[in-house]
Amino acid sequence: MPKILIVDDEQPIRELVRFNLEKEGFQVLQAADGNMALEIARKETPDIIVLDVMLPGQDGFAVCRSLQQDHTTRTIPIIMLSARGEELDKVLGLEMGADDYITKPFSPRELIARVKARLRRQTVDHQVSEEPGRVIIGKLIIDPDRFVVSYNGIKQDLTPKEFELLRYLASNPGKVFTRDFLLEQIWGYDFSGDSRTVDVHIRHIRQKLEQIPEAPQLIDTVRGVGYRFKEV
Repeated sequence: MPKILIVDDEQPIRELVRFNLEKEGFQVLQAADGNMALEIARKETPDIIVLDVMLPGQDGFAVCRSLQQDHTTRTIPIIMLSARGEELDKVLGLEMGADDYITKPFSPRELIARVKARLRRQTVDHQVSEEPGRVIIGKLIIDPDRFVVSYNGIKQDLTPKEFELLRYLASNPGKVFTRDFLLEQIWGYDFSGDSRTVDVHIRHIRQKLEQIPEAPQLIDTVRGVGYRFKEV
């Protein structure tokens, strides 16, 4: 029975979400603030976290960042839930590591559909991460068995989606992929975001690799088309 952690300071919303998820057979955990959310997430390791942005104390962005920095919770998918529908907030949520974003008021049916979609995608992600074989291009090594990326022996701490995106591009050096194609391959056809999600993750990968002085720029932007991993 998949466990879903609902983090929202409004009890009526938590109860509404709990009622509808439990009808679908999910086990529901609840937290009313960021500190409680982090404590439950580390103890229970839920399958998905539905995280409100506006929380007392630590807001949802801060909680999302803490979850991504903790090795015990960094692979848990996060669906952000907020009354703030501005584009900047959505981009910020995705930059912090969220997998999806729903704006209040929302339909419980939509939320359930998003949760189920993320669970399906999580199953695929888990299967991919267990495929044998490393990707080695020059000094770059991508090891899916250990979830490790290193360049010239220096390890890089990537989020799950950054890891998948880099691995996919590096597995096809020289080939150009459109943003929409990468969005479908890495996030799934049912992902509700747009192609700017890909841009955000590419930027993060570049920033992390650029911290290594001798690391070249590994990912090229093909203007008007998308991205290409170049041979080192």
